[in-house]
Amino acid sequence: MIQVTVLVDSAQQNCGILMSGHAGYGDEDRHQDGQELVCAAVSALTLNMANSVEHFTGTPFRADMEEESGKFSFRFTKKADAGATLLMNSLVFGLLNIQEEYGEPYIKICYKEV
Repeated sequence: MIQVTVLVDSAQQNCGILMSGHAGYGDEDRHQDGQELVCAAVSALTLNMANSVEHFTGTPFRADMEEESGKFSFRFTKKADAGATLLMNSLVFGLLNIQEEYGEPYIKICYKEV
C-alpha cells in the first residue's frame, strides 16, 4: 500500500508530502486489478508536481526520492507562492480522487500538522 502523509502548516495549508510503499506493483502473488494503475498514477502526479514547482515557480523546496523503497518526500522550505500552492493542492486533490476510486489496499492518505 502507498502511505501518503500530507503535511500542513498551522494555517492548514498544504506545505509538503511524504510517501512510502508501493501499490503492490510487481508482486505476482498479490496481483489485483488496479495496482499498477495506482502506482503509475501516484508517481506521475507526484513527479509532475515537483517538476512543475521547480520549473514554473520561485518557491524553494527540498525533495528526496528512493525508488526501490517507494519513499518520496517534498516540502517547501519557505512560504509557497500562489503557483506552488496551486500545484500542491492539485496533487493532493488528485491523490484523494485515486484514494476514493481505489481505496485500500492501494493507497491511504492522512494529514499531519508540522
